[in-house]
Amino acid sequence: MSNDTEIDYYEVLQISANAEPETVHRVYRLLAQRFHPDNIESGDEGKFRALSEAYQVISDPERRARYDVAHQQQRQERWRLASAGPDLGDDFERERVIRLAVLEVLCARRRFEPNQPGIFILDLEELIGTPREHLEFTIWFLIQKKLLMRGDNSTLAITADGVEYLEEHQQAKQQKRLAAQNEPTPTAR
Repeated sequence: MSNDTEIDYYEVLQISANAEPETVHRVYRLLAQRFHPDNIESGDEGKFRALSEAYQVISDPERRARYDVAHQQQRQERWRLASAGPDLGDDFERERVIRLAVLEVLCARRRFEPNQPGIFILDLEELIGTPREHLEFTIWFLIQKKLLMRGDNSTLAITADGVEYLEEHQQAKQQKRLAAQNEPTPTAR
């Protein structure tokens, strides 16, 4: 078994940390069928292996209890590190920057992989460098504004409104930059 705290087994199984054993088993069977290497349409050996490893730990009460202790410690550590992260001004400015980063990543994903435009929150967390606990508010906000949508398999994807919002923001940013370049500079005497 790999280092349990590096991989979020609950995320791999797409379940809550409070999921009942029956739910764990049911979701595992569903995902195992989807990702089994023999499945021609959606088989993925790497995902199937990760899924099986996660199920072995989460389905065993003793191993799950040990994993839960490490999992909780890791979550607390991520909260602590994010709270002490780089100072981007006030919280509203930090949130705005994270929001734009999420939209930029998801827009790029949709442009370059139109057949699979969604990204799991775990991958988004890694790409943006923000703990998923901090992304939850951002994602909620962007979904409520209809700039993002959550797919059937819990992936996140940008919407057409999200692309337009991002384009408008980029245009406004370029206009500010051009205005700043065209301002006369004071001459030295």
